[in-house]
Amino acid sequence: MAIHNIEIANIFNKLANLLEIANENPFRIRAYRNAARVIGGLSHNAADLVEDGGDLTGLPGIGKDLAEKIRIIVKTGELPLLKKMEKRVPPVLNELLKIEGLGPKRVQLLHKKLGIQNLNDLKKCIESGKLRKLRGFGEKAEQKILSGMQHIREYSQRVKLVDAITIERSIIQYLKKSKYVKKVECAGSFRRRKETVGDLDIVVASSDTKKSIEYFVRFDEIATVVSQGNTRSTVRLHSGIQVDLRSVPLESYGAALLYFTGSKAHSIAIRKLAQKKNLKLNEYGIYKGNKKVAGKTEEEMYRQIGLAYIEPEIREDRGEIELARKHQLPRLITLKDIRGDLHCHTNATDGDASIEMMAQKAQELGYQYIAITDHSKHLAMAHGLNEKRLFAQIKLIDKLNSKLKNIVILKSIEVDILEDGSLDLPKNILKELDFTVCSIHSKFNLNSKKQTGRIIRAMDNPFFNILAHPTGRLINQREPYEIDLEKIMESAKERNCILELNAQPERMDMDDIHCKIAKELRLKMAISSDAHSKSQMDYIKFGVYQARRGWLEATDVINTRTVSELKKLFRRS
Repeated sequence: MAIHNIEIANIFNKLANLLEIANENPFRIRAYRNAARVIGGLSHNAADLVEDGGDLTGLPGIGKDLAEKIRIIVKTGELPLLKKMEKRVPPVLNELLKIEGLGPKRVQLLHKKLGIQNLNDLKKCIESGKLRKLRGFGEKAEQKILSGMQHIREYSQRVKLVDAITIERSIIQYLKKSKYVKKVECAGSFRRRKETVGDLDIVVASSDTKKSIEYFVRFDEIATVVSQGNTRSTVRLHSGIQVDLRSVPLESYGAALLYFTGSKAHSIAIRKLAQKKNLKLNEYGIYKGNKKVAGKTEEEMYRQIGLAYIEPEIREDRGEIELARKHQLPRLITLKDIRGDLHCHTNATDGDASIEMMAQKAQELGYQYIAITDHSKHLAMAHGLNEKRLFAQIKLIDKLNSKLKNIVILKSIEVDILEDGSLDLPKNILKELDFTVCSIHSKFNLNSKKQTGRIIRAMDNPFFNILAHPTGRLINQREPYEIDLEKIMESAKERNCILELNAQPERMDMDDIHCKIAKELRLKMAISSDAHSKSQMDYIKFGVYQARRGWLEATDVINTRTVSELKKLFRRS
């Protein structure tokens, strides 16, 4: 049975949480959290690397000890150290740490003073008024905890797209080995590239639907077969995710793929169109009376109802159907359109590779340029770049640019936006850079008016160029901070500033709705990886997924341009 990255990451995160509750060595805790982040963000399965005898120590921050623990997890499905910690610290407390506003010390206090072990206990203590009697827990803390509990309820059943991808790949590879499977693809929200996925919907074109179902239910990652018929089956995997498989004849493959890709609103809208033409549309095809007139491909399905082909990412009934009728759909951006990455970190602050190594990776990706945006002093504390260190980095980049071929390293920094809206570094050093990436990493709890004003004041600085991860959200972990994002977008347009679509899989920030609003405002955006290692530069694809969901075209994104065109854009005057 294959172990997926999400399962390895969950083990390390759980171990780190229990160690933190037990007040263990913070460096050790940080190492496990880093391991969870690295493994969880891999575009390939770590288990495959183990099986192939690969060197796990080549992964960022993974030493011999962590590499051995990963091998143990892959081989056995568990980690002895975690079992040991679960005997010392009640493992149920791990769930409470997922609530924003509850750190390890508070969780330990709740457990000792009120006997709280799970979310239900916590809710009862809030309702009875016991929680606010504890020192440090007032009405405001109660509301924040209740909000955090609601967040967990909403998102606990959904996994991040990055985690779903490795699971989907394993299923597809297995199904392709069957002689009964002619075509296979994952449909649903996964195919529409939503940032989180509730379950996986697999569509198979088969020469024998019953045999293909029988083959599917023998997949070794299945924990429970919920249902099994001649054309469909529902299972739950050991990873916890539900998989629904639908098997159809080849002549109905396009119809089934269209039907099960959705979204629900899009499907309803195109069925209504079909009805107006006296056609019947279902998962087997389009019928005129009893005659089947389309079904083998999605293209012919759309054509029969008078529409151009609509890319899966924009099938949300947000205006795409009317544009498809007029053949005026946007030409959505693709990964090939990206010419460079404008947000990358090195080992000068909290990255894992040198500037030259990151530049070499950029060359491998076919980029024309890469921006080095290490953190400023305030954000990264002791190892952030102050004026002296940043100036030295500028000189180093100039030296590297003089010898490197076919790649340009742009001089930049991720500079912190302070509470009053000022930037963390003075203008005399910022003016030496090609551009700046500006971001919030503190004071998330300001109200909307203050947080919005803080960002707009920062944009008034003539050396402000790109607003990074604009809402500060972490998918399934942290809600966006309170801001008036549309006001910020309008202010950015007025000041010739740019908003970032951060491609980190746990961020994918901005969301698709606001990407579409940015397009309508004609506000330029940057898709950036925010990479902290060479491998994370591959995250750029998640930004492209989100951009496509937001209807963005290559012309809407600045890093589809040449270096000279970019530098003109960064001149605000």
